Amino acid sequence: MIKKIMFIAALAVASLYVVSCGKGSDAASTICTNTPVATDSMALVNFATANNITTTKDASGMYFQIVSSGTGATSPNGNSLVEVTYKGTLLNGTVFDSTAAGKTASFYLNQLIGGWQIGLPKIKAGGRIKMLIPSALAYGCQGAGTSIPSNAPIFFDVTLVSFQ
Repeated sequence: MIKKIMFIAALAVASLYVVSCGKGSDAASTICTNTPVATDSMALVNFATANNITTTKDASGMYFQIVSSGTGATSPNGNSLVEVTYKGTLLNGTVFDSTAAGKTASFYLNQLIGGWQIGLPKIKAGGRIKMLIPSALAYGCQGAGTSIPSNAPIFFDVTLVSFQ
């Protein structure tokens, strides 16, 4: 009789474990999947058209407009420390980040989103670029904080003040 009770208790514990693991695995099985770059293309083109931005499409799927190319013999590379002013918006116009008026920000280019790593080397110091970035080259399926939803294509207007 005690063996039977122990067996039933063990079976009950095992069942609870399997059920609780199953619930946890449902949540864990929600896989974060980036939207394919091509999927964001129409939204980026529509944004450019609505905002009078004449773009060029990069092989990556990002669109950009070089407002001014800047000066100097070189452009930043992945290891460069870039000093910039910028404004980032969602395609609905919501500003999610920007440098304060009269202030700059410095970052290592290789630590920034893919769109910046592709776009900033297209200009030199003093140059300005507008970048329409597909979500996969931005913050992807994770989004960023509460400001940038998952799989959100974004727009950045960036001036490269200097780099080293």
